Amino acid sequence: MDLSEVESDNKKVCVVQSQVPPSAKTEDCWLGIDEAGRGPVLGPMVYGICYSPLSRKDLFAKKGFADSKVLTEEQRETLLTQMNECDEWIGWMVEVLSPAFISNAMLRRSKYNLNWISHDSAIGLISRALEQGVQVKEVYVDTVGDPAKYQTKLQEHFPRLQITVAKKADSLYPIVSAASICAKILKQKLFWKILIRCSGFHSLFALAGQPVQRSLTANANR
Repeated sequence: MDLSEVESDNKKVCVVQSQVPPSAKTEDCWLGIDEAGRGPVLGPMVYGICYSPLSRKDLFAKKGFADSKVLTEEQRETLLTQMNECDEWIGWMVEVLSPAFISNAMLRRSKYNLNWISHDSAIGLISRALEQGVQVKEVYVDTVGDPAKYQTKLQEHFPRLQITVAKKADSLYPIVSAASICAKILKQKLFWKILIRCSGFHSLFALAGQPVQRSLTANANR
């Protein structure tokens, strides 16, 4: 993942993505959405999508995607590598919402809470995929807030799409699991970079030992 744009200005919203697979522009696709970083104190919130032709649905399911929270960091990296190796029929996109952006949005005079920020990010990512020619037909979303209300909101924005919003969608639909993995990996990379820049971090190295330093630095630079 190229994080240069994100690192150049950590106060804005940035998008990182794969190339759009040729088959995604000619075949009907399913698309999954999930986020990472909604709870942690440090770092951004990251929203991710993954999409692939419906004709490859069975093959996609055999890749072994699972909720990113139950996978190790190494397993997530391996699965992302597999996605990138299948770039003729798997595409992904992530949006990085910086802490500054989230804070400024929530401190507006007019109410704009974290759920609405999440909803707008999901709507924006679907719109981007459509604008880039992805033939989206089915959308699966891990819910933020009430699933029924969220699904109605998305359906109003995209009346031609078949949309499913569910709790624990990342454990129910492999396409959402893949989106979760993309979001989690980018979130973790940015988190490691924040830790390395933090004052007192080198004191932590002294306590934890050099192998930990090498591991954290390697994670930040992957």
